[in-house]
Amino acid sequence: MFQQFKNIDTAFKHIRLFSFLLIFACIAISCFAVYKSYQSSDNFKNHIYVLANGKALEAVASDRKDNVPVECRDHIKTFHEDFFSLDPDDKQIQATITKALYLADGSAKTAYDNLKEAGYYNNLISGNISQQIAVDSIKLDINQYPYAFTCFATEKLIRSTSVTARSLITRGYLRNVSRSDNNPHGFLIERWETVENKDEQVKSTQP
Repeated sequence: MFQQFKNIDTAFKHIRLFSFLLIFACIAISCFAVYKSYQSSDNFKNHIYVLANGKALEAVASDRKDNVPVECRDHIKTFHEDFFSLDPDDKQIQATITKALYLADGSAKTAYDNLKEAGYYNNLISGNISQQIAVDSIKLDINQYPYAFTCFATEKLIRSTSVTARSLITRGYLRNVSRSDNNPHGFLIERWETVENKDEQVKSTQP
């Protein structure tokens, strides 16, 4: 009889141990499921689907700090293209310069005013001269804020009789500002100045 009670007590201990293990396993599985669901939710938030030509294209969102060098260079390139790519048309000049001035501080406005006062834009219009720019490289220092940069570009003045190539070097600093339609990268160029702008080659277009 005592042996029977002993067997019952041993069986009860086994059942209790098994119950504890089962409860622990259920808790562990539940915690793991909750963790994976949150992880999956975060991953889903970082994926963006862009509709283009009737097709859904997947894009992955990332922190801005991962893209700072890329965005800085594109901001600098866009500014220089808007500021220096000009046609002999007063409205076109005004439109592109206005776009460029949204990307920089008063130093760019001062440079524009100086060129305008010197009659530079009037000379482009009266001489039917188109001005084009190609950014060759951008030296950027993101280890210190605001970010210092030096832009190396080639500028072309296209006339009916010749094409003049110029070496253009500018420098300045970038600081963070709020993004907007006029400033999608959220940077502002400060203390911008032209270091070099000299003729390198003149090529005749006449036969």
